[in-house]
Amino acid sequence: MQPLDTRIPAVLLRIDRNPFHHGTLGAVRSLGRAGVEVHLVADDRCSPVQRSRHLHRMHAPPMPGASLAEVAAVLRRVSRRLSGPAVLIPLDDASALAVSALYDELTDCFLLPRTAGNVAERVADKATLAQVCAQAGVAHPTTLAPESAAEAAGAVDRLGSPAVAKWSRPWLLPRDTGLRSTTVIRSPREASDLFERRAEAGSRLLLQAFVPGARDADWFVHGCAGRDGVVRGGGTGRKHRSWPRSAGLTVSGEWADNPALRSAAAQVVAALEYRGIFDLDFRRDADTGDFHLIDFNPRPGAQFRLFADGTDTDVVRALHLDLTHRPVPAPDPLPGRTFLVENYAPLAALRALARPGPRPSPTGELAWHADDDPAPGAALRRLWRRHVLRRIGATLRRRTHRILTSLSISAREHAPAVLPGTPTRERAVTDA
Repeated sequence: MQPLDTRIPAVLLRIDRNPFHHGTLGAVRSLGRAGVEVHLVADDRCSPVQRSRHLHRMHAPPMPGASLAEVAAVLRRVSRRLSGPAVLIPLDDASALAVSALYDELTDCFLLPRTAGNVAERVADKATLAQVCAQAGVAHPTTLAPESAAEAAGAVDRLGSPAVAKWSRPWLLPRDTGLRSTTVIRSPREASDLFERRAEAGSRLLLQAFVPGARDADWFVHGCAGRDGVVRGGGTGRKHRSWPRSAGLTVSGEWADNPALRSAAAQVVAALEYRGIFDLDFRRDADTGDFHLIDFNPRPGAQFRLFADGTDTDVVRALHLDLTHRPVPAPDPLPGRTFLVENYAPLAALRALARPGPRPSPTGELAWHADDDPAPGAALRRLWRRHVLRRIGATLRRRTHRILTSLSISAREHAPAVLPGTPTRERAVTDA
């Protein structure tokens, strides 16, 4: 394994307040295990990541929706606590876009990949991704941007059912609204109802043709485009399970070599002159065999540790090596290696933990549990249990309210009419 320059710390930035973001823990562990001092700028109120033995320090993040000036002020405050420049790695879309926009302002205190123009915004915004794919010669599903609820309903008729609804800038979605960045819809009414919530979502609604896929049709490509444009680290993987189903994060994935996808990813990166870590999502069309690029994330994917190769090099370490002018080791791929997120696949995780022999093994990794760093996994189990119980309680309260409301309406509809002149006392008894 090529040793990282441990004199250069790493600062991980996540503006999105998601305590269950396992990719953050993966980055902390990857760099911390290599001896790098890791600082995390993220919400620490209940995150299991703060329990990791590989984390040096947590820092208060910018508020959701913070301006670029506010993000820069937070990062400069963190940099003043460090002994020198640090490698800065954004872990969510909002952070990636802010860091890209602030490149010139931050280069005196952070090491950053240099990407031309507004590439990060172009690829993160789902409305412009189709143009990117056309430029790179990569397949992309037909995408429509309705301007009215009627157009949204008509778009589903045109695209066919099911269709896929996406918000063009998912990092703007407010919490606790029930809105998801991607939703599979099955009727024009669902599309028009979503369109009516566009102000609440904060960005445009996009409707996309559903790419028919057989089993294991969803794939992803991770990598790190270095200063010279060469992609290092990462690999191609197959998504076995996701949450939510068919339109969500990878719950269970496998490293599976796919030269066609590697070539498509290289085309997109070269066409954009992109630099830094990327996570691309593809879906294979069962009818044509084409791989359609669904998403381009200008940051590490949450499951990036799937692609820790035989030298334990992943995209996060590859970026640190590249920005500190150290050679990235020759790739040592491990096809068949797996990755599993325990809180979304508890039964599968229990089976993985029950396997005899030492863990983690070269053939698999769990998102939260690690023998050399058990505290975050234990904290996750406690936090997830409370989260699930709250969700169950909220669901029961909503259902109870609907039932009681329905019974109340039914009772009023069948109650005897009050005749004119009925004494007040008698009327009160009748209404009760």
